[in-house]
Amino acid sequence: MLIGFAVPVSGGWATPARQARIAQEAERLGYHSVWTLQRLLNPAGSQDRTYRAVPDPLVTLAYLAGLTERVRLGVAIVNLPFYSPALLAKQAATLDHVSGGRLDLGIGLGWMPEEFAAAGVPMERRGARGEEFLAAMRSLWASGSGGGPSEFHGTFYDHPPVVMEPGPAQSPEPPILLGGAAEPALRRAGRLAAGWVSASRADPRTLGRSIRIVKEAAEKAGRDPSTLRFVCRAAVRVRAAGRADRRPLHGSFEEVRADFADIAAQGMTELFVDLNFDPEITGPEADPRESMLRAEEALRAFAPGG
Repeated sequence: MLIGFAVPVSGGWATPARQARIAQEAERLGYHSVWTLQRLLNPAGSQDRTYRAVPDPLVTLAYLAGLTERVRLGVAIVNLPFYSPALLAKQAATLDHVSGGRLDLGIGLGWMPEEFAAAGVPMERRGARGEEFLAAMRSLWASGSGGGPSEFHGTFYDHPPVVMEPGPAQSPEPPILLGGAAEPALRRAGRLAAGWVSASRADPRTLGRSIRIVKEAAEKAGRDPSTLRFVCRAAVRVRAAGRADRRPLHGSFEEVRADFADIAAQGMTELFVDLNFDPEITGPEADPRESMLRAEEALRAFAPGG
């Protein structure tokens, strides 16, 4: 199972300098990938402080692309309804070139009503809208990679014959990893994507069930399930060992590494450590300097092969 690490993207520690430091150290230590996430905004007065001061994920990855050479750059996830197919196709293709073909594009459908309202798009029929979005975006990418003009006429998206150049650096496209936990979303990943990425709230003990659904859908669609990628967002909280109420991915470095082995045994092909969901790291009371010290300790402790 390949191991990645999320850069600081939520809370007071999420500054460009600290993002660069984590990404460069992750590359030096042999991590496979570094990751960001998307949150456009938060409801005013919300008591949920999970997402604070979150920067744009694609701009952040472009910044990190210029500071790294080998490590893959992943976003888990961007929400399709907040873009047009042409806009995301252009941004992703450009980022793929800027990074030298290192982009992993995680995609979702969104869930926060306030974000949909601010983006000016409806929440209804997100699944159907998402499938059509993917088809339109792929048509645009193909037009810039020698596939001829793109013309698309759908229920939600429509464009005349056009050519969008250049196409992505990776051929035929950056790997698309779909998010979602509901069965229709899992089956969509099996039919249409390079793989599936789990959410921060997913139960690490039941990932195998989701993987089976994705693989079944892939096989039914005539695809080879063995080629799919399965990426676990591991919302790690490092705590003292031996707690009676310990949950998976919460505990000492040794306990959490044992959880990684259990996750790999369920069929996950990749995992990235994400400290952005730990209130001791990202909460309003957290000291950003202390958060960085803890993150760097975790980077060393979870380093591949270490």
